[in-house]
Amino acid sequence: MEKSQRFEVKLWRDITIGFLIGAVVILGFREYFRSQLTAGISVEGISAQENPAQTQGTAPIQSSSQYFAETVTESRNNAITRAIKEVAPAVVGINVTQVREYRSPNPFWNDPFWGQFFRGRNYQKKVENLGSGFIISPDGLVITNEHVVHNATEILVTMEGGEQYHAQIVGADYYSDIALLQIHADNLPYAKLSQSDEIIIGEWVIALGNPFGLFTNNDQPTATVGVVSATDRDFNRTSEGRIYKNMIQTDASINRGNSGGPLVNAEGEVIGMATMIFTEGGGSLGIGFATPVYRITEIVEALQEAGGVNRNYWTGLSIQNLDRLIALSMKLNSTDGVIVTDVETDSPGEKAGFQVADIIIAINNQKVTNYNAVRTFLENEDLKVGDLLNFTIKRDGKNRDLELRLEEMPR
Repeated sequence: MEKSQRFEVKLWRDITIGFLIGAVVILGFREYFRSQLTAGISVEGISAQENPAQTQGTAPIQSSSQYFAETVTESRNNAITRAIKEVAPAVVGINVTQVREYRSPNPFWNDPFWGQFFRGRNYQKKVENLGSGFIISPDGLVITNEHVVHNATEILVTMEGGEQYHAQIVGADYYSDIALLQIHADNLPYAKLSQSDEIIIGEWVIALGNPFGLFTNNDQPTATVGVVSATDRDFNRTSEGRIYKNMIQTDASINRGNSGGPLVNAEGEVIGMATMIFTEGGGSLGIGFATPVYRITEIVEALQEAGGVNRNYWTGLSIQNLDRLIALSMKLNSTDGVIVTDVETDSPGEKAGFQVADIIIAINNQKVTNYNAVRTFLENEDLKVGDLLNFTIKRDGKNRDLELRLEEMPR
């Protein structure tokens, strides 16, 4: 019994000593790690005394909250925001006073008898119009759509920041819907035009402009973002006689007032000019079209040199439809194509190598079936003096390719 009591006392003593030793060890480690973690650290970061690198001019290590805030801020500044920041100063709002012609209604509508005595009259009226544009040179050349400044009597250009200038038309081309303006100022910010024809379907684009006149309200352009939805969209000659070719389709929102504004890629280069939209009620449906920059450049060069585009061309060729008798006599299997009936001396056709009885079967890789097909091609291609046409002809039963460069019609 006495031996059992001694054993219990010894057991409790050993447990107590072990507990005390463990407590001392734990407290010792805690104090050690606390000293290591807190040594030289302040709320702002590592102190200069404990960080010799800082004493040599190295920036202090930031707290996690500061680092996170700066990381988020940096991530917000992406390619899109940088492109907008670069191009926006060159974008302008355009307010125009135009003269439009109207016709008063006939009180007898289309009555066949009274209508010949009481006809409606034409009258002119001044109206306000608005659009967008972008500066392309430090001395104030501005590009916009022709329909923005058509029949304008006064053009007022507003820049980012509120500066306003009266503009004059250097040249305007109705058919391509491109106009070149001049404002009198120096050292202006200007947009960089893309030098590449390569446009990637799906790449990010930004439309900048003056939708609904918002530019005038706060002196800054509106930016909308989308992608290139398609390229090389061609439209036949419109009811107004304009020709839109190789258009860039985008879902970046384009509305009334955006016409003439730049379409910019993520590198801050202008790749097109907002020109038209498909709409049901006047607003954006996400189907907008921009004139490609290479077409703009081509037209602008002509406007600078001559104030207009010369479309008074000739080919020197006379043609007619093929009929069954002609096809049989020439041993042709079909009547598709047109036959050359005359080639004028010293004409573009003669220089290209055309001969009487050549059968034209394609122009610029577009199949020619008859005379109407040729006429439709010429109407919708917006051809100009100096343009090169590629003809595929049939001669002596073999196909040949001829190149014809359009020349100005002799006077």
